[in-house]
Amino acid sequence: MSEITIAIDGFSSCGKSTLAKELANKLNYIYVDSGAMYRAVTLHLINTGILKDGHFIKEQVLNELNDIEIRFEYNRDQKKSETYLNGENIEKDIRTLAISKQVSAISAIGEVRTKLVKIQQDLGQMGGVIMDGRDIGTVVFPHAEVKLFMTADNDIRAQRRYLELIDKGECISLEDVKKSIARRDYLDMNREIAPLSKAEDAIEIDNSELSEEDQLELALKIINEKKLALQTAN
Repeated sequence: MSEITIAIDGFSSCGKSTLAKELANKLNYIYVDSGAMYRAVTLHLINTGILKDGHFIKEQVLNELNDIEIRFEYNRDQKKSETYLNGENIEKDIRTLAISKQVSAISAIGEVRTKLVKIQQDLGQMGGVIMDGRDIGTVVFPHAEVKLFMTADNDIRAQRRYLELIDKGECISLEDVKKSIARRDYLDMNREIAPLSKAEDAIEIDNSELSEEDQLELALKIINEKKLALQTAN
């Protein structure tokens, strides 16, 4: 059978990207980080002065869309895909708290989502793709053969994100991280266009108490069972 499409959705700091990357390596699939694409647009708008402290003029944002080119390249030394914005490696620049605080507002703009969803769907046409985000199983790939929805305890999510930021040299308190995550959850779930929600046929994985190895093993079990069911049906 042809390779399948795997959609991974869920809240921030639930390990969606970590799981997606590990699955891509195990299955030899293409990994597309949809969240990185929205972060790249956010970074571009900040750098151009269009987005400042969460404020922007929508018309100016739309005028910039045609000047934004996003692609992924596999770093063989780091063994991971990295994000490029207009030819520049921005992987580190898009993983800061400053981007996290403002990306939800930009991702809620319909025209931005339309542009990026089209790119994502083009990447996934041939199957053999794993993509993570917030609307992959509901909007981008509603017919994906496997849909996973990641969740975890709020305090655990905040602690994970806090440690990530500290490791990157950010000067931030745990309380500020908790507020940032709560605000992003609210914006993601309440935006008018493609809000964060669990697809009806998605399998939920609560990884509050799971190690990365346990999470990977569980996801592979789900995927292999689905592949077997598809083969049997055909």
